[in-house]
Amino acid sequence: MSDLLKRITVNPEQCGGRPCIRGMRIRVTDVLDLYAVGLSAEQILEEMPDLEADDLKAALLYAARWLDHPVIAA
Repeated sequence: MSDLLKRITVNPEQCGGRPCIRGMRIRVTDVLDLYAVGLSAEQILEEMPDLEADDLKAALLYAARWLDHPVIAA
């Protein structure tokens, strides 16, 4: 799984420092938005031919890990 997360890059000088796929200007949120509107993995790969299947898995894994942070209420 950690190999998948290596596909997610963060560069403060690219896309406002938002997490991107393999240094491209395709943000993790771009992939998530496409899933959210109902596209399948195959459709996303057709829409964005620079992506690979593992990039989609990496975006989902990154989002899942990011959302799993504990929230401490005061």
